[in-house]
Amino acid sequence: MQRSSRLKRELKQLECNPTEGICCYTKTNNFASLVATIVGPGGSPYNGGIFELEIDVPEKYPFEPPRITFKTPVYHPNIDNKGRICMDLLNMPPKGSWKPTIGLKNLLDAIQHLLGNPNPDDPLMIDIAQEYKFNRQKFEQQVKKYVEETKNKLS
Repeated sequence: MQRSSRLKRELKQLECNPTEGICCYTKTNNFASLVATIVGPGGSPYNGGIFELEIDVPEKYPFEPPRITFKTPVYHPNIDNKGRICMDLLNMPPKGSWKPTIGLKNLLDAIQHLLGNPNPDDPLMIDIAQEYKFNRQKFEQQVKKYVEETKNKLS
């Protein structure tokens, strides 16, 4: 009960006060599964890309963080080939920094920010993190290639 009323409020907030380039909606009536789309941030190699995420909301939400995964393939040091995201906000303490006061809007904003500002010091994809640190031009070429491939699939 708490989960669905909280999520209704959060989704209404996202609808009435949207963040540019972020959209979120329910897949089912019970709020257990949501879909979000994030537009790649301007000024980054992800600019122009549209990324779909799946959000599984646990029964104990907001006392447990939602599980968020990218459905769109992403070339990023903090996102692996299965779409899992390495970000403190998505994990419970002591390893993470999840708090019940963090909402979907905050998480989606943080994920959009992470797209444009990778953290190569806490990677899921070590080889991509090394490329980001030591060969930024090659990294950006790979990102743009992924973004273009995704756009072509959507067309």
